[in-house]
Amino acid sequence: MFRNPEIALDGLPDMEDLDWQQMHPRYARRMQMERLIFVAVAMAVSFVPAIASGGEFAPTVPLWVLVIVVAIPFLGWPLISVPRRGYVIRSKDIVFKSGVFWRSVTAVPFNRVQHVETNNTPLDRKFGLANLQIFTAGGSGGDLSISGLGADVAERLRIYILDKVGASIENH
Repeated sequence: MFRNPEIALDGLPDMEDLDWQQMHPRYARRMQMERLIFVAVAMAVSFVPAIASGGEFAPTVPLWVLVIVVAIPFLGWPLISVPRRGYVIRSKDIVFKSGVFWRSVTAVPFNRVQHVETNNTPLDRKFGLANLQIFTAGGSGGDLSISGLGADVAERLRIYILDKVGASIENH
């Protein structure tokens, strides 16, 4: 006969008790650099109307002041958001948490993993970082992407997860 016994809520594991691994210490600086490039481009674009009008900078003053006022919290946000990200490798899954106001915790069981890859942008390489992407069975809704890992850690995790799922490890 089929049985499906109840489990007491106080017997469930507490996510706060896990040993969360933080993102690489340079990840916040990398995010700030990316944002600084964006702000520099926005500042340059804000001067285009003044240059096109023959050097009249007065009309563009509010625009570049607005860019500066928005840029300050925009550049500071990584210092708030990055420490609230983390991951845990457990025997049967990988768990990732993120978010400041809207927090999420995602657990991906290794038996659902179909493919794992690492990738990085030129800016990531400058900071020695990489992203780990985990693709799961059943569509993109269960996929997981973890940014801000050290390049060596991301590669070790990729190999570990592939080993856990029984896939052959190819040089990447």
